[in-house]
Amino acid sequence: MIDPPLTMPPKRVTRLPVRPRAVRFPVLVVVFVCAACGLVYELELVALASYLVGDSVTHASVVLSVMVFAMGVGSLLAKRLRCRAAVGFGLVEGGLALIGGCSALVLYAAFAWLGEARYVLVAFSLAIGVLIGAEIPLLMSLIQRAESARSPGVREKEKAADPAGTVADLFAADYVGALVGGLAFPFLLLPWLGQVTGALVTGAVNAVAGGGLVLWLFRRDLTARSRALLIGTNLAVLAVLATATVLVDDFERAARRAVYGDSVRVAVRTELQEVVLTGERGSTPDLFVDGRLRAGGEDGSRYHESLVHPAMNGPHARVLIIGGGDGLAAREVLRYAGVRAVTVVEVDPGVVRLARNHPELAALNGNALRDPRVRVAAADAFRWLRETAATGPEGVDEGPRERYDVVISDLPDPGISAGTKLYSEEFYGLAARVLADEGRLVVHAGSASARPHTFWTVDSTLRAAGFATRAYSAHGRGAHLAAGPDRAGRSAGTETGTGDWGYLLAAAGTYPPELRLAADVPRLRSLTADALVSGARAAERTRDDRGAPPPPSTLVHPRYGG
Repeated sequence: MIDPPLTMPPKRVTRLPVRPRAVRFPVLVVVFVCAACGLVYELELVALASYLVGDSVTHASVVLSVMVFAMGVGSLLAKRLRCRAAVGFGLVEGGLALIGGCSALVLYAAFAWLGEARYVLVAFSLAIGVLIGAEIPLLMSLIQRAESARSPGVREKEKAADPAGTVADLFAADYVGALVGGLAFPFLLLPWLGQVTGALVTGAVNAVAGGGLVLWLFRRDLTARSRALLIGTNLAVLAVLATATVLVDDFERAARRAVYGDSVRVAVRTELQEVVLTGERGSTPDLFVDGRLRAGGEDGSRYHESLVHPAMNGPHARVLIIGGGDGLAAREVLRYAGVRAVTVVEVDPGVVRLARNHPELAALNGNALRDPRVRVAAADAFRWLRETAATGPEGVDEGPRERYDVVISDLPDPGISAGTKLYSEEFYGLAARVLADEGRLVVHAGSASARPHTFWTVDSTLRAAGFATRAYSAHGRGAHLAAGPDRAGRSAGTETGTGDWGYLLAAAGTYPPELRLAADVPRLRSLTADALVSGARAAERTRDDRGAPPPPSTLVHPRYGG
């Protein structure tokens, strides 16, 4: 007796509400949208890492490397969901929309109330990376199963068995979506919606795209329980995101109070940074720029007096201020009767507008930016100095158009990576070209006591550019909040005590300038000749005399770290 031939069970074929030939286009559209959302989450984490934690190069590297690693993990984990690719993809997109959409809000909350955002940042990078990594394998499974539903012709079978073509289509849509998301983040989401609201809206788009694809195109591939699960998950995610969007203004006010205290007078987000004025009415306010104290209450003049007045010992008719858009350095410069012209080069025109027009900040800087002797250039300092140093009167390389008796570098700490090029040997070489004979350059170089390696790296860089230097420092209540690269635990309401600001006074040549106050120095609130001598001794004590000085920092080899 001959046994009947064994028969295999029929292969499950995805039943689609559209023609199988038309399935590839909507899937690729969703890939495009999800890729754009994924890159927005990635850029959001990088931006928040720089803003909340500081040292943008280090933390951007952490975010990107952790996320890429997690994407590989997610791709491997997605193999377990291929048999239920439709419901798996729907849940992945719901989780990604919730986690990615709430990432900015949770990170800012961790910084505001806990004072620490590093570990939360890594956790979000890991979770988002895993979910993004699971997208492509699941979508590939879906699109191949859809292709297999075509008529059983030879050509259709060959195309259905063409994984290379499927991968090429998916990755093309993915990369184009990433391009659009990368451009939308700085040019649309940040200026129109801000970091928190922009992330929430992106999460909502992500949820609608991912859930909509599965519930429409692959709904016949879902069981009743899976369909209910996906609908409930997406509705819950959208409800959370919508509620957070409605309450985002209240959240930002509460978080701002947690960071700056209850006495916030002004909080303005310019094109590039956040400017906050705090303090009780009738008292001298604290000025914070991106969470870093620029002028601190009753001793707010100490930083700017120590920065400006030692450099004014000598000719000072023409003064260049790099940074200083708050007008506080210009206020000190204009106290000298011999000053004829002051040029302020500030990258953020929003800070200048606020310092010029807001009554409290204008009162703090003595309306310095409205003085007819002051000219403000809204430009990147490196580019502006390069053009000024290299261009003659008629565009010929005949030397600088203008020369300055004093150049004041009023910039954040060099450990903040975004400004590292303004502490490079190349930048100081440009500064040397615009200095007049007997001109002086003064640089705020961060804390000499807390970060001596960084401070003396600035000194080495100035010397490599042809300057001779004098180091000195000044102590103040807010010095530890002023400009460090790490903002964790540095909020106005969580730390008190004193720190130091470190400065370097430099002159071109081999002879360092004399460190003393000018003969016509106006009456100062805090800086005295004795304090200047004491500050020079304190700064010199931080020098490491056991070995060679640190190497200079250049554009191609920046040497400032946290």
